[in-house]
Formats: sequence, structure tokens, C-alpha cells
Amino acid sequence: MILIRELVKQALATGYLTLETEQQLRQLLQRTKYGREDLDAFMCLQEAAIAGQVQQESRQLFGS
Repeated sequence: MILIRELVKQALATGYLTLETEQQLRQLLQRTKYGREDLDAFMCLQEAAIAGQVQQESRQLFGS
């Protein structure tokens, strides 16, 4: 099973959040129980995206 923190680690390492990874994160956040470590990782990803350290493919494609 893929963990939220693994997806976040990949996005932070590449500086890029793909549509596929974004969808996986949505599904994991909605359908699975996750621990504090995963929640902390997701919040870290949000902060990195806000700071411009991680680019989101969805924002590039849809102009948001």
C-alpha cells in the first residue's frame, strides 16, 4: 500500500506534483486511515506548494 508520506517525499524531491500523484493523495486522504506522520507530510507538501517549492501539474494545465 502506498503511503501519503511516500508520495509527498517524491513530490518534494522532484519539486513537482503530477496529476496522478495528486489524485492518489486525494484518494488516500478520503478512503484510508492515516497516521500523524502522513498528515504532517501532507501539510509539509501544502506549505511547499504555497511557497512555490513544488509546482503542481494541475495548476499549469488548468491555469489556476
